[in-house]
Amino acid sequence: MTLDNRVKAFVSLGDFLKQYSGQGEKQADNSLNNLFYNDFNELIQSVHYNNGWFTEDNVRNAIGAIASSLNQDLLISWLSKYRKTISATPQAKNVAVIMAGNIPMVGFHDMLCVLLSGNKFTGKLSSDDRLLLPYVAKILIAIEPKFANYIEFTEGQLKNIDAVIATGSNNSARYFEYYFGKYPHIIRKNRNSVAVLSGMESKEDLKLLGKDIFQYFGLGCRNVSKLFVPRGYKFDTLYESIFEYQYVVNNNKYGNNYDYNRTVYLMGNNESLLDNNFLLLKEDPTYSSPIGVLFYEFYDDIHILNQRLQNEKEQIQCIVSTSSKIDYVVPFGEGQSPKLDDYADGVDTMEFLGGG
Repeated sequence: MTLDNRVKAFVSLGDFLKQYSGQGEKQADNSLNNLFYNDFNELIQSVHYNNGWFTEDNVRNAIGAIASSLNQDLLISWLSKYRKTISATPQAKNVAVIMAGNIPMVGFHDMLCVLLSGNKFTGKLSSDDRLLLPYVAKILIAIEPKFANYIEFTEGQLKNIDAVIATGSNNSARYFEYYFGKYPHIIRKNRNSVAVLSGMESKEDLKLLGKDIFQYFGLGCRNVSKLFVPRGYKFDTLYESIFEYQYVVNNNKYGNNYDYNRTVYLMGNNESLLDNNFLLLKEDPTYSSPIGVLFYEFYDDIHILNQRLQNEKEQIQCIVSTSSKIDYVVPFGEGQSPKLDDYADGVDTMEFLGGG
């Protein structure tokens, strides 16, 4: 396959997936629909039985994000800096991708990079997300049958591999380093995302921030887990603006986490704790807040805060803010909408795969 063939196949995949995300109508005369539409729709509706965090809305959100990225112009623009090297690649490498399971199909971007770079993909799935991506791969192979020789999923030991991309916790990263350190590798650890508020945000800004906090129940590394607010900041407008997200507490898994953390903090007589019955706000200097909890910290000088965030960037996936005084920010509401070149942990996956 040429790179153009591979791109064309993924564009067709994106067009197909749009039907499930609310971005497009069901295509009546479509051979892929005859093969897959009903079965994939049933999978989307039932996958929560395997993982209670994967509600139908969250799965459709994830599919929508993937479908939006598989736009021909976006793909061509993204790949333009790698095209010469990809075309010159003499032989496909077998790249093992060990995936997390925190949000639906979180490993799709790695699969996309491996396949578009002309390499072979061997996926090792998390038990929390073992159903969706293989089905999407099945659709991709129906679009371009040559991909059948380039895609494999395995539950067993990884053998005959040339490189490794692994995503997990700080603890699993040590395991990955031990077993796969001899191969060229990308090993990703825990990261969290933060929001920096100035106190001048509109209710609409804060409503969009709610999306960054609550989408996927806050499980993604791009979900905001901590706020930095100016000293003396009042949280009333924030709580008012995010009230529409109260439905999250009706999910049993989220509700149980919220109740548990609330009990633990109240037993500790935590005076800084704020509560609106579905989100706890707790003053805390660290980044990684539990489910149902959002840490916050006051700042006095935004320039000093900006320097701190840059110094601690190894712990941060993205920064959500509208402030021009903070570097490398993402607009409110777009934390979970990364661009194709927004590589996890800031490591250029395509360059690692031989594209740069």
